[in-house]
Amino acid sequence: MTSPKDASPTVLSRNPLQGLAERLKRSGGTRGQEHADDPNASEPGASEPSSGERHKFVLASGSPRRLALLQQVGIEPDSLIPASIDETPKKDEVPRSLVRRLARAKAEEVARILNKDDELARAFVLAADTSVAVGRRVLAQANYLDEAVAALQFLSGRSHRVYTAVCLVTPERHYRQRVVETRVRFKRLSRDEIDAYIGSGEWRGKAGGYAIQGVAGAFVTKMVGSYTNVVGLPLTETVGMLRGEGFPI
Repeated sequence: MTSPKDASPTVLSRNPLQGLAERLKRSGGTRGQEHADDPNASEPGASEPSSGERHKFVLASGSPRRLALLQQVGIEPDSLIPASIDETPKKDEVPRSLVRRLARAKAEEVARILNKDDELARAFVLAADTSVAVGRRVLAQANYLDEAVAALQFLSGRSHRVYTAVCLVTPERHYRQRVVETRVRFKRLSRDEIDAYIGSGEWRGKAGGYAIQGVAGAFVTKMVGSYTNVVGLPLTETVGMLRGEGFPI
């Protein structure tokens, strides 16, 4: 594609018919060659919708945090389809393997559902799974008050790791996966701080019993890695995967 800088005023000083011929030439045979020489261009037909059709996108999650992060970079899903799977860790399963398996399972389930939907059968599908772990111990989502209290007491004054696996399904039903790890350290929490946080209600449904984008952000003394990964979706890696498969960002 010709940039404004390359479109110099010299074209205007030429014979108008000559300029028109050159422009027609560029829009015809020359443009195809430019596309072929572009290392960032997709192969013809690779993940490209048919003429006049835009890429469809489905988020295999009901998480408002993941939706907000996608909207932050201009992605508005055509549909939200939370996957319903058994998220129980297998015996001796390490955190990294757990999130990878669960993200893939979520993506596969939603892809199967969409195969029966004419409108979304060739949609991109994005699934993710996030876990908080100390060593090999995975802290489950806190759905009850006592679970949240126990998780916060365990994380108090400790370092932990947050793992998020992202699984992308392309229109051709190819699977792409990435696991991102962030290291987080909490300060030592007093009983009053834990009680106050429990009162906020932000812990409900959160891995490890906390949401870093809320009040719990004040508990963090050190973080190494992606902040959005801790929120629930590593944006840099997710956008990179989508762009690599031809999805326009």
